[in-house]
Amino acid sequence: MTRQEIEREIKNIFQREFEIENPGMDDDLRETYEFDSIDAIELLLEIEKLLGSELTQEEKKQAMDIRTINQICDYIERIIQIRKSSAEK
Repeated sequence: MTRQEIEREIKNIFQREFEIENPGMDDDLRETYEFDSIDAIELLLEIEKLLGSELTQEEKKQAMDIRTINQICDYIERIIQIRKSSAEK
């Protein structure tokens, strides 16, 4: 999955699940859109659907400091890369 595909999917999730139209890639989700912990849990569930697998506890912990869509995309790219590397071993 390319960065563009990830960005497009995340923006679709925000529109569909959180009714946030065209969010800024570097907007602080908590400050700008009042994104709370319940929203974060819903987002993690959507990321699991996107990845086609469950996130580990460690992966969920890594998501706690995420504040922007760019950071979400970085996070997903990192998970994909780690899983790809593990699968090749």
